[in-house]
Amino acid sequence: MAFDGITVAGLCKELQDTVTGGRVYKIAQTDKNELVLTIRPAVEQGGGQVRLYLSADPSLPLVYLTRVSRQAPLQAPAFCMLLRKHLQNARILSIEQPGLERILRFRFEHRNEMGDLCTHVLAVEIMGKHSNIIFLDDKDMIVDSIRHVSSLVSSVREVLPGRPYFIPDTQSKKNPLTETREGFFHVISGGHMEAAKLLVRSYTGFSPVAAQEIVHRAGLSQDRSAAMLPDSEKQSLWECFESLTREIREGHFSPEMYCRRNETGSAGAPVDFSLIPLSHYADCVKVPYESPSVLLEDFYARKNLYTRIRQRSADLRHIVQTILERDVHKYDLQCRQIRDTEKRDKYKVYGELLNAYGYSILPGADSCEVDNYYTGEKVRIPLDPTLSAQQNAQKYFDRYARMKRTHEALTRLTVEVKAEIDHLRSIQNALEFSTTDADLSQIRREMEESGYLRRRYTGQKKDAKKGRARAPQSKPLHYLSSDGYDIYVGKNNTQNDEITFRIADGRDIWFHANDMPGSHVLLRSGGKSMDEIPDRAFEEAASLAAYYSSGRSQDKVEIDYLERRNVKKPSGAAPGFVVYYTNYSILARTDISGLREVND
Repeated sequence: MAFDGITVAGLCKELQDTVTGGRVYKIAQTDKNELVLTIRPAVEQGGGQVRLYLSADPSLPLVYLTRVSRQAPLQAPAFCMLLRKHLQNARILSIEQPGLERILRFRFEHRNEMGDLCTHVLAVEIMGKHSNIIFLDDKDMIVDSIRHVSSLVSSVREVLPGRPYFIPDTQSKKNPLTETREGFFHVISGGHMEAAKLLVRSYTGFSPVAAQEIVHRAGLSQDRSAAMLPDSEKQSLWECFESLTREIREGHFSPEMYCRRNETGSAGAPVDFSLIPLSHYADCVKVPYESPSVLLEDFYARKNLYTRIRQRSADLRHIVQTILERDVHKYDLQCRQIRDTEKRDKYKVYGELLNAYGYSILPGADSCEVDNYYTGEKVRIPLDPTLSAQQNAQKYFDRYARMKRTHEALTRLTVEVKAEIDHLRSIQNALEFSTTDADLSQIRREMEESGYLRRRYTGQKKDAKKGRARAPQSKPLHYLSSDGYDIYVGKNNTQNDEITFRIADGRDIWFHANDMPGSHVLLRSGGKSMDEIPDRAFEEAASLAAYYSSGRSQDKVEIDYLERRNVKKPSGAAPGFVVYYTNYSILARTDISGLREVND
């Protein structure tokens, strides 16, 4: 859901319950368009400190309570200094939302230089590219704003010191919180467009998602014209509209994030958020939150994470895909060439038979039929009539020798190319599970050391001992089984080698997906034998190996497991490459929703 009037209403109620009566302890302008107010709530609200994050960034305006500390510049901007002058230690009298507008008005009480009580208002407007933070006096005159808007920029309203403050009513929308049945029917009957679109155009604070939810609750099709609805369906639409606005007026909010359902049925990438239940997102995984602020902070952090990591890894994905396509084409071509050399032994037999029976072949013959003493059958041998039998035999021996050399060379090359394909596919799989810049840094370094990328200067501090840049630290995933056993999962080949050959003990149990790229998974045995470890621990570790593999889209994946001491790494092998010759197998589900990750 967009940051609409319903979201602002939920935030307003949370802030009223949390910081009304509190005092402003600290003010910082952490960016040209954002403020952080540190507030000490009243004793009856729990005391302590909370941070209120206010952003008028045109691309992503936000308001929420946060626990994250942001770095402020050494030199405070003029707007920040103005707020410090008037609002330092000021008490928050009230927090209001005009109608269902995307505006929050914070009313402060403080003492001026003469010691007299004064009031000021901080108006936070969450309106996309028109977002602003405006400081007002007690007569609603603009003292200053974080973004100045002159008449050259807007012909509707100037936002400059000394100008009167007002909310522009350019679209003549109605307040849904005070709407009557008669007014609603008048709006619906006069609009020749879809009902959801008409609600968005007619009422303040309604985003398309909220309007679609009302239509869905009423059991109506989203593409039907509102004017063509019969009275019974208009009544149903009104009841759902009135029910939703009543929930907003009474402050009944349900902060939830809706995430894409991944192959295992668990929550994947965030799709949307809402402070009201969205029944038309039935295909998504619903994640409840304790407050609107926690929801908003987590949603935009996760959204930013998915987007940013996807963008930062785009070049690596492209390089891996390009090299992989080239290698797969090369491998297919080499395999076809090897199949062409499989008839080489036939030419060797032809040469031997021509040497044995050459005396009986007439000069100028273009073929001959002789007994094959290897099989006891007749065989017809094509001949070059311009050559003698011995010369034809030598020609077949030369062809055999060339094909034999080609077969031997291609056999070595196909092994090398196949190993490179497997390595690239393992990198491709690791990129799917990368969630931090440190993960991408490890993969990039592996690609540089493997020759897929040129080394580049990172600008980071050099390691004096090794003479190279220190890569950001990224650790393997750590899970705890239902029976209390530690399970480690490598997110890339560097981490795979780490858990297999550095973290693991010889009697720990090692897991990997059979014949496909995937993570190394280690079940710490604590010195116990395989017979002493519960079956459930094996099943959960195998599920992790299944999920963190290229077969995670399947319902079940075959997993190999054995004691770590039987896993070997050939000399000079690529990162993450190991060999083993005896193992057990288990068919594991790719659902890991019941497993708990441990933050080390």
